[in-house]
Amino acid sequence: MAISRDKKQSLVAEMSEALDGAKMTVFAKYVGLSVADLQELRRSAREAGVTIKVIKNRLVRVAMSENNTYKSTDTSTLNGQLLYAISSEDEVAPAQVLDKFAKSHPELEFVGAFSGEGANLDAGEVKSLAGLPSKNELIAQVVATLQSPVNDVVNGLNGLPSILNALESKAQA
Repeated sequence: MAISRDKKQSLVAEMSEALDGAKMTVFAKYVGLSVADLQELRRSAREAGVTIKVIKNRLVRVAMSENNTYKSTDTSTLNGQLLYAISSEDEVAPAQVLDKFAKSHPELEFVGAFSGEGANLDAGEVKSLAGLPSKNELIAQVVATLQSPVNDVVNGLNGLPSILNALESKAQA
């Protein structure tokens, strides 16, 4: 069924707005997935703060050409049935959501991604990004690393009274 001109314009405007705030847009082939599978993907993506869009590649190209960041981005990889995973909060979340879903649904296949700066990433780079910890996990790791010396000092100070008591009892003996 053909889409009306007004509907196409609203889809392009919606995609332009999504791309404006996107830190990462990952696109993947989804041929062979059922509607129930796509609903499951959308649900898990929503929990991670990722939006899944299924839109014609031609309309995505129009939306990108209207966006200053993506004007000069190569769109030659936008071929076939693609879905777009977009996140405005976390750079790696779209790749991680799709990668996790692809483990149980091998029909989903990474094609590439566009970074928030307009860079075009290939499927291998997207797969590498999917293996990275999330922003919150990285922050937690840095905080734990910074707290490590403080914890060591506190643990050492906690043991000081027992050492002093042992020295005192030895001195009295």
